Amino acid sequence: MSLALLPLLLAAATPDYAHVQIEDPRAEAEAHALMRELRCLTCEGQSIAESDADMAADMRRLVRERIAAGEQPEEVRGWLVDRYGGAVSYRPVTSDPVAWPLFIVPLLLLLLAGWMVRGRFKRGSEDR
Repeated sequence: MSLALLPLLLAAATPDYAHVQIEDPRAEAEAHALMRELRCLTCEGQSIAESDADMAADMRRLVRERIAAGEQPEEVRGWLVDRYGGAVSYRPVTSDPVAWPLFIVPLLLLLLAGWMVRGRFKRGSEDR
């Protein structure tokens, strides 16, 4: 047998995790839960579990391969966020300093609205 055929034989021996589930039901459940929380970078409106895009299939394969190899879902998520950026996860990365305005600005707007409403009621009671 030629050594040139070895990569083809190895590829045929390993499952295509983009479309084949992991044999361990617990590991597959973890992988599928993670895939529902990861955004397809091609369609952006769908998770990689729902998307038919080639990019989503590649990401499903990566998730299943890493989970099957024993990595924890949070490790896989961190690796994908490092590789593709924070937009890949539906769960925002709170440790990213760029994300802090997304949490602070709505709180500031609520405080401002409350202060304005309070002032309006205070002024309304002084008119009586």
